[in-house]
Amino acid sequence: MNKGQKLVKMVELMTRRGGVRAQELVERFELDARTLRRYLADLRELDLPVRDEGRGEDRVISIDPRWRRTGVQLSLAEVLSLHFGRKLFNFLEGTSFAEDLEGAIERLEPAISRAHQNLARQLDTKFLAVPEPAKDYRGQASEILDDLVTALVYNNTVEARYRNFNGVESNKLLHPYTLATFRQGLYLFALDVEAAVVKTYAVERFVDVVRRRGEHFATPQGWRPEAHIAHAFGIISATPQTVVLAFSEAVMGYIRERTWHPTQTFRTLPDGRLELTMQIASTAELRSWICGFGADAEVLNPAELRRSVAQSLRRAAEQYTELG
Repeated sequence: MNKGQKLVKMVELMTRRGGVRAQELVERFELDARTLRRYLADLRELDLPVRDEGRGEDRVISIDPRWRRTGVQLSLAEVLSLHFGRKLFNFLEGTSFAEDLEGAIERLEPAISRAHQNLARQLDTKFLAVPEPAKDYRGQASEILDDLVTALVYNNTVEARYRNFNGVESNKLLHPYTLATFRQGLYLFALDVEAAVVKTYAVERFVDVVRRRGEHFATPQGWRPEAHIAHAFGIISATPQTVVLAFSEAVMGYIRERTWHPTQTFRTLPDGRLELTMQIASTAELRSWICGFGADAEVLNPAELRRSVAQSLRRAAEQYTELG
């Protein structure tokens, strides 16, 4: 980065809540103490209220939080959208993502009109994002997430140690294409270079990540993450099949009122049950969802999925035999 680019990035870090440690600026932007002092002086000449507090490892550089951009006015609808958006990403608490989001909203608060400020203070009681079981991205996971995001932005190849669903670890060489959020979790769509296939990786299962700073890849022209999961029942992609399910009267209202997949079609069977047909990948996500309905759902097609669900339900039933 040239000097101008470094100054812009430094200001972004300094405006975060709590500022940034001077040592981080020195290491990230390859500065010596003298150059850092000169850069801070340049920012002050631009009328930025730079704060420089503490010494040694405790030295923190920040921008006075009272400093705000002017000329911005938020409508009530925009205030509500920002507040609710923050609630939806509560599962990222403890990561730099959450800190940056909180800092951005904090900087926008002065743009709320006086007429709406009292209303804005009451939003926590008016809007609630009910939490699902969330994944934990604090600690090492937060550091890995930061590395993945940086590699994603700069198209850096990544050397990774990844633990699969069964706990088996393996080394991967990846080209990260897209970071997606799904059910309070983060997933990376990345090209497995050795297999030459784009796969879905759960971020919390990365044991270690090394970004090859000097190595860049080109994202394929026309890459669309939506197409990667077009046949997924959730986040895991695979070859689609024609899946046909039958649901009892007890749950058919619940099934019919939702869009489970864009390819879904409904019809009523002669026995009165509701038939749901989808062109979709037969994955563990789909099998788990079907099993959750117990006797109220039946797989009619494909045969392999029917056998797999039946086996899972039999094993579950065996665990609930009468205790002696």
